Amino acid sequence: MTRRATLRTTHNDPGIIAGALEPDNTASMRTRVEGDELVTTIERDSTGGLHATVDDYVVNVTVAETVIEATRTHTDTNHE
Repeated sequence: MTRRATLRTTHNDPGIIAGALEPDNTASMRTRVEGDELVTTIERDSTGGLHATVDDYVVNVTVAETVIEATRTHTDTNHE
């Protein structure tokens, strides 16, 4: 039996977040942008595998968002 989770996160620019996450996505993951949401569906054969992949994904989204916002803040500060 396949286990599936769909995660929806809202971002100012979800396309940039999707691009930042792309290198870490596995074959078990599908990501799309819907408006201001990043929608990722993860399918795994085991509950433990699904849990681990979701956990890794959430950490990666958090890091990507933090780095992108820090870059914007740094860039905006340098142009003033």
